[in-house]
Amino acid sequence: MSARWRVPLPRGAEPPYRVFVNGVPQAEGTDYKVVGAELHFFEPLEKERLGVGRWTAMFLGLFGSYGKNDSVDVQYRLAGRDVSATGLEIIPPGQP
Repeated sequence: MSARWRVPLPRGAEPPYRVFVNGVPQAEGTDYKVVGAELHFFEPLEKERLGVGRWTAMFLGLFGSYGKNDSVDVQYRLAGRDVSATGLEIIPPGQP
């Protein structure tokens, strides 16, 4: 089995799911699969981790660009209503 990046679905989320990475629609079976209450992505996802040094350097304008920072958004059903969640947590391979 290859490495998978996991994104937990919001509590109570029900299908149908519409999934977006950085605003781009994703296709179930091609880009991700639903496993229990998580989305498992086939391609790497990355959430930028800002330490104190990096944050300070960006604040002072020492860096002209930001690192990679993927955003996963999901539209889903909850108690019969259509709702959405943005900027969901990304769990890299090997983390519980």
